[in-house]
Amino acid sequence: MSTLAGSIYINPVWFPGVMDENVLRGLGSVGVDPHAQQRVLQYFNELKSSPDGWKICASNFTTGQWPSNEIRFFCLQVIEDFLKHRYKVATIEDQQNIKALLLLALKVQADPEVTYKSYLLNKVAQIFSLAFVVDYPQRWSSFFTDLFQSLTGPGTVDLYLRIMLAIDSEVVDREIVHSPQESERNTMIKDSIREQCVGQLVDSWYQILTSYEKTHPQIVCMCLDVIGRYVSWVDISLIANDRLVLVLLEFMKNKLLRESTCDCIHEIISKGMDPVAKTKLVESFATVLDSAGVMNVSEDEEGDYMAKLAKLVNGMGTNLVVSWQKLVKAGDLPNANFTLQAIENKVPLLLTFLGDEDDDVSSAVISFAQDYINVLKQMNPISPTQRENMERLLCVLVKKMKYDESYNFEQEGEDEAMFQEYRKQIKVLFNNLAQLDSGLILVTVHNINTRTLSHWKTSAVSDIEVAIYLLHLLGEAVPASHSQHFTGDLTKVTVLQEMMRLLVTSRVSCQGHMMVLLSYFETVVRYEKFFNVEPQHIPDVLMSFLDERGLRNPSAQVRSRVAYLFSRFVKGLKHHLQSFLEDILKRLQDLLILNSPDNGYQHLLSSEDQLFVYETAGLLIVHSSLPTEKKKELMRRILAPIVEKFEGLLAKACVETDETKQLLYAQCLHTAMSLASRVSKGFSSQQTMKLCDCVKPFTEVLQVFLQVLSTPVHRQLLHAGVRQFLHRMVVCLGEEILPYIPVAMENLLKYAGAKELHDFIPLMNQLIMKFKDSFVPFLQKVFMPLVRTIFQVLSEPVEEGDQVSTEDKRLLQRSYFLLISTIVSQNVFQVFTYQEASDLQQVMMTLIQGAMDNPDPQGQKMCFGILKRMVDVWGGKGGLEGFEDFMYKNIVPACFMAPVKPTFELGDAQTILALGESAACMKSILDKQGEAFVTYLQTEYLPTLNISPQGSQEYCQALKADLKTYKNFLKVFFARAKS
Repeated sequence: MSTLAGSIYINPVWFPGVMDENVLRGLGSVGVDPHAQQRVLQYFNELKSSPDGWKICASNFTTGQWPSNEIRFFCLQVIEDFLKHRYKVATIEDQQNIKALLLLALKVQADPEVTYKSYLLNKVAQIFSLAFVVDYPQRWSSFFTDLFQSLTGPGTVDLYLRIMLAIDSEVVDREIVHSPQESERNTMIKDSIREQCVGQLVDSWYQILTSYEKTHPQIVCMCLDVIGRYVSWVDISLIANDRLVLVLLEFMKNKLLRESTCDCIHEIISKGMDPVAKTKLVESFATVLDSAGVMNVSEDEEGDYMAKLAKLVNGMGTNLVVSWQKLVKAGDLPNANFTLQAIENKVPLLLTFLGDEDDDVSSAVISFAQDYINVLKQMNPISPTQRENMERLLCVLVKKMKYDESYNFEQEGEDEAMFQEYRKQIKVLFNNLAQLDSGLILVTVHNINTRTLSHWKTSAVSDIEVAIYLLHLLGEAVPASHSQHFTGDLTKVTVLQEMMRLLVTSRVSCQGHMMVLLSYFETVVRYEKFFNVEPQHIPDVLMSFLDERGLRNPSAQVRSRVAYLFSRFVKGLKHHLQSFLEDILKRLQDLLILNSPDNGYQHLLSSEDQLFVYETAGLLIVHSSLPTEKKKELMRRILAPIVEKFEGLLAKACVETDETKQLLYAQCLHTAMSLASRVSKGFSSQQTMKLCDCVKPFTEVLQVFLQVLSTPVHRQLLHAGVRQFLHRMVVCLGEEILPYIPVAMENLLKYAGAKELHDFIPLMNQLIMKFKDSFVPFLQKVFMPLVRTIFQVLSEPVEEGDQVSTEDKRLLQRSYFLLISTIVSQNVFQVFTYQEASDLQQVMMTLIQGAMDNPDPQGQKMCFGILKRMVDVWGGKGGLEGFEDFMYKNIVPACFMAPVKPTFELGDAQTILALGESAACMKSILDKQGEAFVTYLQTEYLPTLNISPQGSQEYCQALKADLKTYKNFLKVFFARAKS
């Protein structure tokens, strides 16, 4: 086994320590033995913190005492830590030792017997770069000279190139965020390299390229990567010259080197430059590559190479477009026209690669395609050649939208997901072409649609699907809102109407393939306004939704999507469906059966899909022209199976002892409540529950659902279902719901934790906002019991590190303030005045505490807003007894104390909003109390804060100004107070 012994540049004086053998032997067990892993980690930290730990590791690394790659890597990690955290202030001796270590590591690579793993070499290279950024050019001015002298064979060249890549990562890589100091350092380093040795660097790369082309292609590829990285900040003439370009052209003929060469040329032409020089650079490469026959690719070329070549063409195109835009902006028309012609010359290549069968190749030029369309948008008029390019581009896009024969529709995997993402990119290009020339798009899609759908029985599935998909895309590609698709521009209306008519009359929905059907249903729903113009087609389309093409399709994916699309179709055309109502409900009847664990969930639709079907059924009934008695009967017919199943499931859940089955029953009960909630979505402000005579069916269901509140299992899940239904009933019912609130509240709050209380309060707020005075008598009685429950839960201790409980409490506190805010914003102050004075005092003190000490600025803002509203109502003559005293003793101090707290960050936008609310609060007190308040501030309160008479006068003058002026004053006032 070779060691690092031998002649060295500098004699290192290593610390004569030895490493712990027992720990090192356990390195191989890391990941298997957790105890060994813990010992290694502990030893690693010990060596890192020890002043001489890195020296011990350096000694062991250079002597080769422990030859395993794991131990060498361990040593390098300790040395890396030293370089990152302590090397900058290291002694001259330590710096010399690091230098010696690095040069030894480089020198040993000359030994052909040394075969370090790549990850070890990369770590050595990283350590080189860490020393470099500290030492170059002051402490190690000969850094590059030392590197050049060590290049004695492929091993040293390999490490040298890795060092160059590591230096790029530390100094140049724009994706790494650098501090201002690091950026300044990096600029200095690059300037020094440019001044001192950039020519030597380029010469060394040239020598590597020409010396190892045939023997070590992997080294040449790495060298090309280095050139690509460094070209962005070195003189372009050092790279883009006859010497190097001829080498690059030769490499393009070498299958082992051409991909890396493509990347290298791409980086060269992407260098930031003056637009005229950039155009000349791109064109020079385009010319030589074309002359060498590189661009004349055959169909059987390897996909990876084609993708790289496509990326290069894309780089040429996008860089030329940027240059053209700059030249146009500068008014340099001769050079702009020359650059535009250069762009046009690349379009045939663009179309070739965009149309490639391999989507990776195609996607590589999408940016150029997008940029070219943007160029055409600025042309007026468009030339015949450009129009021809547009037409060819559109043909390519249509072709590339088609599904490949290998696409697995039944079980989509990674390849299928990648195609869907690719198709989205193609769709963007299609939409942009439509913005450029909507007429071309309409005519093309119309021709494809007519040709394909008229002969769908003999057409390929991919052709049928893309024909329908293109029609669907017109909905967003052609500028128009949905409501305008069949009004306005007669040409567009006629074309769209013809295509929609053909879609629904051609019977293509009978083709059977799931993707054809999905495109069909998506398109029918997108253009539902078509059926307002030609309603005679509704029956056939309606049937397609309801039969084996749609909701009864063999594919669960189709059934699921159709359930949603059918709900949208019905919403848009509900007034056209009156005569079909009973037939639709009859056909939906077997789909309106609650899935149950007892029948093994044997159902066409999942519970989530059923939500849409129930909503659709409810909508049809509510918006029908049937008599109210009939509406009530139909609604009962839908709800009855839910209620029937619900009561049986509830009984089973209460006696079931198997926890798994308990959960299944609870989930089913929750689903039942969700389905009943969705039925109520059909009601509106015009078609209310009362007008439809449907109050009783829903209150009967509510009574059944409330039984679940006493169920001892899965409380959170079941209570969530009840709350959801109650929210819907508050929206749909009138005061008929109020009798059910007491029992609901009593059970929902029994044994409630922070999360349940937080989830319950929005229901209270909803009731307050809807019923206001009607809800007050009940709210007056339950207010303090609810508040005390909240206080009790908030006061319960939380285990250290329990993030969930801590967050639940934070949300509950905010919900509590939101409840108080809802009461004051809805002007039902009698809820407060009904309470005992001591209870009200306690509530108001929580607002003071929330305004002053709450670390949540949104909560603080809410508290100040509530206090302001109380001042508005109670702060003047004839206000609430004792409130004036509370105002002076608590509200005023809170407005002064909160902003000087450490948690009140005046630089935070949310905190500034809280400060604004406190300012509004003080303005309200001034409005209610007048000059007496100013006198109080100047003579009594402000002196207690050690504010000078002049400062008090300034404050009071600002207070009496407009609110905006006062807010701006407070920012300065409190910033000064905190400094």
